Amino acid sequence: MSSIPVLETERLVLREHRPEDLEAYQSLWSDPAVTRFTSRTPINREQAWGRIMQFHGMWKLCGYGMWIVEEKVTASLLGEVGLLERRREIQPSLKGTIEAGWMLVPSVHGRGIAREAMESVFSWAGKAHPGATYSCIINPENEASLKLAGRLGFAESARTTYQGHPTVILRRR
Repeated sequence: MSSIPVLETERLVLREHRPEDLEAYQSLWSDPAVTRFTSRTPINREQAWGRIMQFHGMWKLCGYGMWIVEEKVTASLLGEVGLLERRREIQPSLKGTIEAGWMLVPSVHGRGIAREAMESVFSWAGKAHPGATYSCIINPENEASLKLAGRLGFAESARTTYQGHPTVILRRR
């Protein structure tokens, strides 16, 4: 039995990554519209499997991680959201914060899915990790994610370069 909590909202189920998610998950992360502001390169099946395994380890080591976002009505994989410990080589450092992230299939952009999912994540996190400070990094051209971060209570704390690309660092208490 998994120790990864299942979160439910009106339209969504947030759950652990499963082996049977591999095809849909790899498809998500190989879509150029998805990777445009994140990894910038699509991932292959092996890399997708590695990410799934990595997130299970993150839950075990950190007590938080990423969830698959599943639509309740169709059980379709819509993306992933959650909390991360990446120990990124970035300045200013994210040390002492829990990083938040969200990624959804383009067909559901603009429907409030990411906000609904992340509000559920922060509701859970407030109980599981009280008093934590959160961070997120966003490409400055990703206006939709910057807008969502603001709605979730994040405020810009710095502009920097990460892996050769302009990056906005945001924080939330």
